[in-house]
Formats: sequence, structure tokens, C-alpha cells
Amino acid sequence: MPKAQGYAAHDAHSALVPFTFERRSPGPRDVQIEILYSGICHSDLHQARNDWHNSLYPMVPGHEIVGRVTAVGADVTKFKVGDLAGVGCMVDSCRTCSSCADGLEQYCENVATWTYNSKLRNSEELAFGGYSDLIVVDEHFVVKVSPKLDLKAVAPLLCAGITTWSPLRHWNVAKGQKVGVIGLGGLGHMGIKFAKALGAHVVMITTSPNKARDAMRLGADEVLLSTDKAQMKQHARSFDFLLDTIPNGHDLNPYAALLKRDGHLVLVGALMELTPPLFGGSLVGGRKSIAGSAIGGMAETQEMLDFCAEHGIVSDIEVIDIQSVNEAYERLLKNDVKYRFVIDMASLKKVA
Repeated sequence: MPKAQGYAAHDAHSALVPFTFERRSPGPRDVQIEILYSGICHSDLHQARNDWHNSLYPMVPGHEIVGRVTAVGADVTKFKVGDLAGVGCMVDSCRTCSSCADGLEQYCENVATWTYNSKLRNSEELAFGGYSDLIVVDEHFVVKVSPKLDLKAVAPLLCAGITTWSPLRHWNVAKGQKVGVIGLGGLGHMGIKFAKALGAHVVMITTSPNKARDAMRLGADEVLLSTDKAQMKQHARSFDFLLDTIPNGHDLNPYAALLKRDGHLVLVGALMELTPPLFGGSLVGGRKSIAGSAIGGMAETQEMLDFCAEHGIVSDIEVIDIQSVNEAYERLLKNDVKYRFVIDMASLKKVA
């Protein structure tokens, strides 16, 4: 069994520290990957600090993984040694339920096996994530990465990218539509890039006037200040689709008023209670819908990466050494990053 080096959280209150553990030896369908870059998702911070009250320790976070294949099992057909590969939020699922059969493994009715803070299928062994030097994953849950793209900036596509791509595709966002992206952060900046590349007229919706210039740099056609009642009234009943990336509980009523008849508002950020109550008349009066969306399945994740390679899309990142991960977590709490941290895993070789 290969030895792995990484960084782990051992409880909800301590810093992440160096950690040595074992990965399984590659089985017939497994791919072993040397991890080159690992993105930092805000959910890594939440889970390391047990904000969602479901954390399993020791925990090696990281579900935005890009690396190079170093070994493959005898039955592997999609990868060979030397290929560039990625691993996202899942490393397994039941493969038999209706969601899995439809290529929607993220909605596995028997619960997907997450890349970390999860137990390996039919086992009590913990799954350890990408803040480490290698990982072994069934080839079904590994995606191909194009060498055309900047590898370090590809890593966040495996979470932030697919989280925003999946709803845009599912609700058929296309050329000629007016699309609003609510919130400019790790998710929002990818939502702008994807919606623009799909041909939509993209409006960045924000409470912060100082984000306007960056939103336009990322591809937004307009910026709408949601605290300006006159601007909101001007845009009322005009959006085909709204992608809501706000991570906290918030009032949906002002945004519902922006939708045209048969428009959709899709939540991808908020996982908690939304307040105040939603006024039902704003939906009924225009046959509008509010929905939620998680990451995509494996086929959709590969589709997203292929689209990125075709259009030259990657995340805006700041690269750090693994030794700075705890500082990065503190900066995340202050939203002090544009727009994703990525760990250069070569830094594991440095003396701590």
C-alpha cells in the first residue's frame, strides 16, 4: 500500500498539520494519481471546523484535485501512465440507483462516497482528500484534463466550475438569454465566465459597487447593484435565469421579482435557512420557479472540462504552499482571495 503525505485536521479547533497515511494499492479499475495541485474550497474550511456537525477526524480535506497518472489497474481503459487527470467531490457511488443510472452520481440515492469526510464504500475506512501527494480512485470517478489549460488554475473547476456549469446546462442557458449571476466570489466568477461563453447577456448582481470593474473584466455585460431600488425596478421581470451563489441565508424576494415569466432562480451557494419567507405571489404570478443544484455527474464534469479546453476557461487563483493552508483558511473567512486558493503540492517536499 503506497504511503501518502498530506495535511490533516485532527479536531474542529486545531490547525491542519503534516500527516502520514496509507492509500490502497491500485485495484483492477483504479487509477493512482500524483497530485500536483489541490484547490481550497470554502467547504473544506466548514468541514475541517465541523461547522456542519458531521466531521470525521482525522480529516485530509481537498476535492479539487489535478495531477498526473502514475499507475493504472489491469482493467483501466480511459487512462495510461503519464496522463493528466482530475478528481472532484466524489470518488464512488452505488452505481445501481436511478440517479447513478442516469449519470447523476452526485444525487446517488444510496449516498455518494465523497472525496473526504466520508467512509469508503462498504468500509469503516475514512476517505482522505487532495491535500496530499497521491490518491487512488476508481477510473469512473476520474476525469481527463487537457494539457492546453493552466493546470494549477484547472483545480477549482472540479468543484466551483462544475457547481456553476451544471445548472447552466440543465436549464439550457443559451445565446440570447439574459442571465444574472448573484454574488461575485469563487462560484460567481465561474458563473460569469460560463454564462458568457454560452452566449448569454450576463449581468453581475451584487451589493458591492467596488466589484463592478472586476465583474466586467470577467465577462459581465452589465452590473446591477441589488441595494439600488431604482436599478432593481428597471431590471424587473427581465431575466431568463438567475444563478444565486450567495453562501449565506438571504432574502429571495428581490431576486424573484427580477425573473420574467417562466424564469428560473437556482441556488448553488446557500445550504441553510433562507429568510424572510418567500412571497408566493411573485412566483405564481409569472409561473416562475426556484430550484437548487449541486455539482454535476461524471459525464457532465468531463463535458465541462472539455468546454473549458475549447474556450480557454480556468479559474482566477492564488497559488500557495501547503505550509500556508491555515493562513489561507483565515483569509477565506474574510473573503480575502480572488477567487480561489490553490495549493502547489510540490511544497510538501519542503522542510516544514
